[in-house]
Amino acid sequence: MLALRLARGSHPLVLVRRLLVAAASAGVGFLLLCTLGYASGHPAHSAGSVLRLLWCFVPLAATVQFAVAVARTDPSTRPRPGLSAVGLGPVRLSVLAAVSTAVSCTLGSMVALLFFLHLRGDISGLPFDGAAAGLLGADASLPLAAVVVLLTLAPAAAATASALALRTSPVRAAGVQDGARDLLPEEQVPAPAAPPAGLPWGVALTAAGLAVEAYASRGSSGSPFPLPGKLDSTPAWVLVGWTLTAIGLATAGPGLTHLAGRLLQAVRPGAVRLLAGRVLMDEARRIGRPLGVVCAVLSAVIAAFALYGTGPRPFGPLTALGAVLVIGCTTATLLTSALEAKQARAETARALLRLGAPASALRAATALRAAALLLVFAPLTWAIAELAALPLTG
Repeated sequence: MLALRLARGSHPLVLVRRLLVAAASAGVGFLLLCTLGYASGHPAHSAGSVLRLLWCFVPLAATVQFAVAVARTDPSTRPRPGLSAVGLGPVRLSVLAAVSTAVSCTLGSMVALLFFLHLRGDISGLPFDGAAAGLLGADASLPLAAVVVLLTLAPAAAATASALALRTSPVRAAGVQDGARDLLPEEQVPAPAAPPAGLPWGVALTAAGLAVEAYASRGSSGSPFPLPGKLDSTPAWVLVGWTLTAIGLATAGPGLTHLAGRLLQAVRPGAVRLLAGRVLMDEARRIGRPLGVVCAVLSAVIAAFALYGTGPRPFGPLTALGAVLVIGCTTATLLTSALEAKQARAETARALLRLGAPASALRAATALRAAALLLVFAPLTWAIAELAALPLTG
């Protein structure tokens, strides 16, 4: 009930982000139900059904990542002295954020169920009754237990991930450190965070993923990587290789962001470059992982365009829906993480303005950070895409 009251009193932009989470959950739920409908209508094609289910976990992971980013930027989940006084400390607020996330995702899952049943023809009286009956396996009955399990995947995963992430949120840690600076002497203030240490592991995982993709495409007949429009012939190891590549880029993202901050401060930096570089180094963990995931998604899009850009597209509406979910959720996660970073350094920006720093210098530092990230991640994305597409096109 408290989560619903806080949702009613939230800022409109916060409500929009929660509605976007619900929409993403609806898309994932619809894809999972379509997989169940295919499995019920084609019991002899169990391998294809399992592969379809595996593909659905890609947009599910993107949706969970977006839900966690939205929960971290929700103002109602930040610790406040007044809330702590009534028993709503960090642990209770984490539970509250998990409940709010579960409510949003459950709403999306219910919309997905209604839309799925409507397109199958099980619900009549609306336009497009049974318009996709053949695609969704309307001739076969759906097991109720499987429907419930699939529809609870997104709410349960998003709520659990949000609760775990908010326990160690950088915004909360920044608030604790700011409070410590007010209470402790200058020589006792906590030291700055150490540089991210995941870059070597990220490089190794990315290389392993590219190697697995190259091995999986060896000796395959026809197109080695057909998109989910023809999932029955998609090598499962290609999906495993892309997953390893995505995990590797997400692991290397903070280290690459930290490196971009160091590059900005090289060769006698001025005040603006020094400020931009220090901010990038401080925000490496917060925005590095979303940047790495976006890099992985864009490299997959470029590789798919290299394979199918000049020929007929072999994918259907469900593939398009999955691609929109993955691209949209990862991009929205990056933008939301950037907003979280802006909120975390808001007090620093106000302090600089009070000290007389011009607002144009802060805007120039923001532009420098964006240019440095583009300079580091754009060539990497293109190189990963070319390396992934090379064995498939060859």
